[in-house]
Amino acid sequence: VKDQRGAENYLKRLDAIPAKWDQLRESLQLREQRGILPPRFVVQRVLKEMREFVAQPAATNPLARVFADKVDKVDRLSPAAKAEFKRGAQVVIESKVYPAYRKLIEYFAALEPKTTTDDGVWKLPDGDAFYAWVLRQHTTTRLTPAEIHELGVSEVARIEAEMRTILDAQGHTGGTPGEQLQRLTKDARFLWPNTDEGRKQALAEYQRTVNEVLATASNYFNVLPRASLEVRRVPEFKEATAPGAYYNHPSMDGSRPGIFFVNLRDMAEVPKTGMKTLTYHEAVPGHHFQIAIAQELRGVPTFRKLGLFTAYAEGWALYAERLEKEVGAYRDDPYGDLGRLQDEMLRAVRLVVDTGLHAKRWTREQAIRYMVEKTGYTEASVVSEIERYIVAPGQACAYKVGMLKILELRERAKTALGERFDLRAFHDVVLKNGAVPLEILEQLVDEWIQQSSSGKPNSPT
Repeated sequence: VKDQRGAENYLKRLDAIPAKWDQLRESLQLREQRGILPPRFVVQRVLKEMREFVAQPAATNPLARVFADKVDKVDRLSPAAKAEFKRGAQVVIESKVYPAYRKLIEYFAALEPKTTTDDGVWKLPDGDAFYAWVLRQHTTTRLTPAEIHELGVSEVARIEAEMRTILDAQGHTGGTPGEQLQRLTKDARFLWPNTDEGRKQALAEYQRTVNEVLATASNYFNVLPRASLEVRRVPEFKEATAPGAYYNHPSMDGSRPGIFFVNLRDMAEVPKTGMKTLTYHEAVPGHHFQIAIAQELRGVPTFRKLGLFTAYAEGWALYAERLEKEVGAYRDDPYGDLGRLQDEMLRAVRLVVDTGLHAKRWTREQAIRYMVEKTGYTEASVVSEIERYIVAPGQACAYKVGMLKILELRERAKTALGERFDLRAFHDVVLKNGAVPLEILEQLVDEWIQQSSSGKPNSPT
């Protein structure tokens, strides 16, 4: 909202909500007729949020408050015009938006008794076929639900054994790795003060880690992003509902840097043991390298610059965590390495619980128990994770499958090329073709291996 026209358009959007909600309700009714119903907890959650949304006076509704803040910042509007726009927003919310929400509330209230506590998509018509399809869509491979489940079980066992080795070496014997991790995350040695000074120190540590990677990355990358990277705190008004960290890509025209946002709402949620891994994943050499380099490519279709394939994008970010381990980032930091393994355990557990819920008929409670036991995370944080997997089947499997495929392709290249293998050239192949399905990435790597074996230049397709 930068001028009068922007303010008018905001009101028009509010005015269009009833039509949008009518379309949504029609879509939900069509699904219901086909026996496609969400789990009961989803309906209950949606009802609670919508009822709270319409319970407040229109003037204090977020749609009105945000609009008022925007309008107040428009210098070209007179005080009288600003007041009129604010009144207009309140009128539309009361007369159009709230009635639209109430109709949707009425629909969901009638739907709730028809829902069940069976949370997997196996319960839906053609549920098994649907789940196999979404796994293919998200992983961009032909792995079956059973194969992915067994892959997850195997990876959980491997990671648990590596955790046990580190814990024993540091004198933390007895109990499961998950139990030991729950205790260590509360250890004052690994926590910043929950103060402004503690937040300042944490931001400085994140920046130090970024600088450390950038100083040595040319040892294993031929190409680095031209776009710069900034570390910032998640804006305080967004902290309560924002994730622990996330990456915003640079603007396509190069006018805005990549930004690594970290959530500092509660420093108990920012253990020092996990900071390196988070930086490697979200920033360098993870998403910033993968996304910024793709955006700067020439001669590839735009869609390949946008990171549309989760298995490729998140697989690279997990590979980046492992890569930093391999180049010595945790050489004198066993607890940091433990934090890395805890994050890798989360991604391995996802393979087990996602397929468990949607193919093996696990209950929500069974999945929660398994994840708490294996990861050492609190039950509160695990519940939100499991609920995410329930409503977005298959998506969480893309991360680990992508990482394992990149590692598999690297080992294939090492075996085939022997002394001719060049890690930097391998990274060129993975990063300088843009975002692709894993099956296409495999073809690209195989072509590069063939070219390199025949003495042709080690360059990406």
